[in-house]
Amino acid sequence: MEKKKFFTVYRLAVIGLMSAMVFACTFIHIDIPVPLSNKVMIHFGNVMCILTALLFGPVTGGFAAGIGSAIYDLTDPTYAPEFWVTFLMKFAMAFVAGVIAHSGGAQGKQKGRNILAAVCGAATYVVLYGCKTIIVQRFIMGAVWQAVWPVVITKCSVSLFNAVIAAVCSVLLTLALRRPLASAGVFDKLQSSRA
Repeated sequence: MEKKKFFTVYRLAVIGLMSAMVFACTFIHIDIPVPLSNKVMIHFGNVMCILTALLFGPVTGGFAAGIGSAIYDLTDPTYAPEFWVTFLMKFAMAFVAGVIAHSGGAQGKQKGRNILAAVCGAATYVVLYGCKTIIVQRFIMGAVWQAVWPVVITKCSVSLFNAVIAAVCSVLLTLALRRPLASAGVFDKLQSSRA
């Protein structure tokens, strides 16, 4: 029996489309300046990151989340130098959500598992973002701990707000979109391309 390719043209098209959605939903944002650091923002990009993972699995979700977010970073001089870090962190967020939602044959169809997946994926990003902020502030910029903690608290508070929005909205959107996508045969075409 011939082994089917995972990255088919159809899957690449889904990754491209969802990357564009991640980019667009990140582009619509509210900037919040942070003293002694670059800005932080409230946006809906993480909603699309987790939604993609819940619908299409960890690898497809991870690449769409990472690519869309990294491309956004490259359009903003504040974030451009760390676009590769963003790719890794957003990939991890969606990958965690996708693994939980699709493990054990669930294929993202179980509401309770999707809620857990969305929360775990969003929490993964908040933790990674907090760690990155500490590393940059303390070990790269050389700030004293008394200056680092206010920046970390501010950035992680906004990130936590984004995480709550992402977890709630992605689960609701999954409930709304799963049936129409299944009726259109999207999942069947992706399943037939599994490795």
